[in-house]
Amino acid sequence: MILDETSLTALWWAVILSGIYHGINPGMGWPLAVSAGLMERRNSALPKALGLLALGHLLAMLAILLPFSLMTMLLIWEDELRIGAGLLVIAMGVYLLINRQHPKMLARVHPARLALWSFLAAMAHGAGLMLVPVYLGICAIDASEVGHQAARTLMAGNVQNALAVAFIHTAAMTMAGGILATVIYFWLGLKFLSKTWFNLDVIWAISLILVGIFGVYSAYSGH
Repeated sequence: MILDETSLTALWWAVILSGIYHGINPGMGWPLAVSAGLMERRNSALPKALGLLALGHLLAMLAILLPFSLMTMLLIWEDELRIGAGLLVIAMGVYLLINRQHPKMLARVHPARLALWSFLAAMAHGAGLMLVPVYLGICAIDASEVGHQAARTLMAGNVQNALAVAFIHTAAMTMAGGILATVIYFWLGLKFLSKTWFNLDVIWAISLILVGIFGVYSAYSGH
């Protein structure tokens, strides 16, 4: 299965837009960056905090995507792998719909350890899983092409795709969250944030389910 240019472009846009979506979501940590800047009373604390949050998020994406990049070598089971990944994402979304409580482990992480907090938050909320169906779609290859490419070349390409997806997604997330954090920090303040707090937990869970359905459908339909 070889993707046409339009489908491939759409998948890369999905990587970017999901990053923006994650960045807007307060659950991914940008309010913590605002708090860090205000508590330290130094403007440089804001970008530093955003950088640490981005690092944690990036590591979480890689922790999920890199194992899948190795499994994509099992081309004979490519469709089963994509379907299984889609079902896993759906299951995560259903779980988050049923269990609305935020993971207690996040509250135990020291506020100064933003990278660790970001990593755990992304893992707990299934942020990396959301990218898996999109990533597997980008890596889709026709079984007839295997004879034209060495296994090492295919693996290298899949790992490069995983790195590209993780970095581009994290950059989009950091940009979106950074814009919100900057506006709140310099102009609106935490008081405004406390009055206008928005919760995307339900939307997040539903989006996971929709992405999982997309992954299963695209595997079945050969896209």
